[in-house]
Order: sequence, then C-alpha cells, then structure tokens
Amino acid sequence: MTAAAARLVGLGGHRLRLRALEVAGEVADPEIPVLSIADLGVLRDARLRDDGGVEVDITPTYSGCPAMNMIAVQVEAALLEAGLPAPRVRLVLSPAWTTDWMTDAGREKLRAYGIAPPAPRASRRALFGMDEELACPRCGGTDTEKLSEFGSTACKSLWRCTACREPFDHFKCL
Repeated sequence: MTAAAARLVGLGGHRLRLRALEVAGEVADPEIPVLSIADLGVLRDARLRDDGGVEVDITPTYSGCPAMNMIAVQVEAALLEAGLPAPRVRLVLSPAWTTDWMTDAGREKLRAYGIAPPAPRASRRALFGMDEELACPRCGGTDTEKLSEFGSTACKSLWRCTACREPFDHFKCL
C-alpha cells in the first residue's frame, strides 16, 4: 500500500468514503454541464477496496447513455487529483435510475438553464405517456405543447411555449 493510501486508511473508511463522494459529486454532467452527477442522482456510493483503492458507483440515466464513459473518466481523474488512491468507477445498473433521485437543487439548476425539470415524483400521466402540463422555463407560462418525444438527447423531449414562442427541452420522467 502506498504512503498516501495508508494515510487515507488512517482517516477511517467512513471519512474516506465521504471524501470520495464529495470529490466525485462535483463532477459535471457532460450533457448538461450546470448539473453535477450528485445533482442528477447518478452518483450512488463509494467505498475503500481491500487493496487500499477507492471505488465509486454510478448509475446511467438510461441504458446505453453515451455520457457514462466520459463521467467515469472524469470521476477517476477528480479522485486522482484529490489524492485518493487507485480510483476505480463501477457502473451499477440495478436498481435502475429514476428522476426521483434528482436533487431539488438539480431541478432548479435545470430550470435556470432553460430545461423544464421532471416533476419531483413521476406522475401516472407521464408514466403512461399522457402529456403533462409543463411550465415554460423561460417565461413560466403553462400554455405549452410537445413538439417531439425526443429532444437534444434521448432523456429529453422537445416542447414549445405558445406564450413566448420559445422551444425548450423537458427532462423526461423516468
């Protein structure tokens, strides 16, 4: 074990886990850079491995999400830069990610960025594919219409506000 790893083990596994979660949680989502992976709910857990290295768990927002490889690389780099030993990122698929894991702060960051956030709890209407009433993230108007089931990424749909006439993405409830 390296001297740095021994020092971190001396901090105790719990403190090391908290430090790894803090550092990894600051990594920005590459598709929506105003959100951290902690805001998004993608960061799941961290632990000290038997070999003295740290391991962080992440869950994709949906199967095949192209951002996950970049997120894993960025998390490993952030952990290394913070002096955490031999970082490794593990992709966890179960339980599947849900928009319920997004933080309230993350929802507000989405709105400020111009993306309508998902409801805090997925509604039955959204789950069964029925259109939901969305407020425009630009003007706040609720007279909106869905233009396309898919927006700039597969996890978003494209909407338009009929009041201000601006198009906007909506992060889908999953």
